[in-house]
Amino acid sequence: MSQAKGDRRERELVNALDEAGFAVMRAPASGSATERELPDVLAGDGEQFYAIEAKSSSGDPIYLTGEEVEALIYFSRNFGAKPRIGVRFDREDWYFFHPGDLYVTDGGNYRVKKETAIADGTDFAEFVGESEKVTLAEVGDDDDGPDEDVLRVLNAVEQGVMEVEEAAEMLE
Repeated sequence: MSQAKGDRRERELVNALDEAGFAVMRAPASGSATERELPDVLAGDGEQFYAIEAKSSSGDPIYLTGEEVEALIYFSRNFGAKPRIGVRFDREDWYFFHPGDLYVTDGGNYRVKKETAIADGTDFAEFVGESEKVTLAEVGDDDDGPDEDVLRVLNAVEQGVMEVEEAAEMLE
């Protein structure tokens, strides 16, 4: 039952990537086609090339074995693609992670929780280049902060080496 759902989710991802303009294919019988693990999906748009291990869940955390992730990284490196873990929880969109951004359990496996996917994952629109996620922290980064000269004048007033009136004249 879960294998059929996983296959359906992989086909859904392939179709969505195709509609977004990617050349895409599902690896035939990924995991059993050769002795070496293959990624579930290969996708490229002429500029970006991805090897994707796709996982889905009804809501429980998604786990990947250390071997799955190592095989993805190995294949990606040799193929010239960027390794990505694609996760989809029921009633949610696809979210993507670089393997290095995943939580590693004490046993050496990898875990993605639903709330982590939504908060920290790259959503589908950003993954295919249709939008760019901007966090509140990044919005704050756009402001270079107060002018250094203003800070020096204010510090001088605070330290008592400059009168408030003199500082006000300098800052006009």
